[in-house]
Amino acid sequence: MKARAIALTVATVALCFVAATLCFAADANIGSWKLNEAKSKFAPGSSKNITVVYEEVGDNVKVTIDGTDGAGKPIHTEWTGKLDGKDYPVTGDSISDTRSVKKVDDHTLVVAAKKDGKVTLTGRIVVAADGKSRTVTTTSTDAMGKKVKNTAVYDKQ
Repeated sequence: MKARAIALTVATVALCFVAATLCFAADANIGSWKLNEAKSKFAPGSSKNITVVYEEVGDNVKVTIDGTDGAGKPIHTEWTGKLDGKDYPVTGDSISDTRSVKKVDDHTLVVAAKKDGKVTLTGRIVVAADGKSRTVTTTSTDAMGKKVKNTAVYDKQ
């Protein structure tokens, strides 16, 4: 009886270590994120991604974005690809037809959007150490050829 209790305890502890390892190995971006407008800074006329959802789909990541364009009209974009810095198709985005995302470290991604092979937006996504928020800084070029910089802060849902 005592040996059985010890074996059960050892198995439980081992399972806890495996679960903890899997939790810490998970990508910090995976999950739902909601824009915190009070902490964000947008140039006039910029689009705003209100909700962003990262999910694992096989060995890819799917990113679904809902928000508003510069005129306040709803937008919905989807991108599925690997975090390897290669271009993958994006749908629903007026300024890009492909996006590349590269994982820099466990909490940082760099992104580039392209339209007809030309870079239209670059950015950096940094998840806070506690995993509760993330900051997205982007630089793009508007219709007049002017550089536009935005900083969006998101809270994990």
